[in-house]
Amino acid sequence: MLSSQIAVFPDAPAVAGEAARRWVEVARDAIAARGVFTVALAGGSTPETLYRLLAGPAYADAAMWARTQIFFGDERCVSPDDPHSNYRLAREALLDHAPIPTAHIFRMRGELPGPEAVADYAETLHREFALSPGDLPRFDLILLGIGTDGHTASLFPTMPALEAEALVAYSAVPSYVNPNVARITLTLPTLNAAAHVLFQVTGAGKAPAVRDALAGHAAADPSPAGRVRPTNGVLAWLLDADAASLLPPAR
Repeated sequence: MLSSQIAVFPDAPAVAGEAARRWVEVARDAIAARGVFTVALAGGSTPETLYRLLAGPAYADAAMWARTQIFFGDERCVSPDDPHSNYRLAREALLDHAPIPTAHIFRMRGELPGPEAVADYAETLHREFALSPGDLPRFDLILLGIGTDGHTASLFPTMPALEAEALVAYSAVPSYVNPNVARITLTLPTLNAAAHVLFQVTGAGKAPAVRDALAGHAAADPSPAGRVRPTNGVLAWLLDADAASLLPPAR
């Protein structure tokens, strides 16, 4: 059963602060229940503030980090040192600073040819989540953002990866996307199997996409982000006032 939440904050730092609070809450509950916390990171610029906050002294809980396993929601098909690499951003903002065991960081190997990278990450998920054939991994937390076209992770409108049923897919990108390089991405079935999915969205430029995604939950043809609806989990949208500016007034 889906539990859905929309929370609006005055600015981007407040969104990051709430995301950090929820990260810690989910992590502590997961570790208490199963001894491990599994999280898939988002790329793009919006989560960088969250990552730098989590890397700071206020969140230096070594016990929590020692039991955290880091995965990725998507990656560009570039080397891990490329300026456009989601792994590089996460490493520089968080992974190099929090005491996370190296063996607990599972990056998507974007430097491999696309099909090999997809197979490699699917194998990683099968191994780390001890999946049987046909099973989906149940992440404790997946972080997501949204593009101005409504894409999330690397699931773009009209692209075949949006309809993929495997755990991981190779995704071409529309011609307007910059940088115009192919991606590796978790698929909708994988996203929708998570226990918690957390969107962070800031800025007026994202307001139309947010409006359409949230309206799309009831639409016949929702945007990619509007199709993220965890089957048995919590879906939360954390928005700053600008990103929420086109939503109808709360009742």
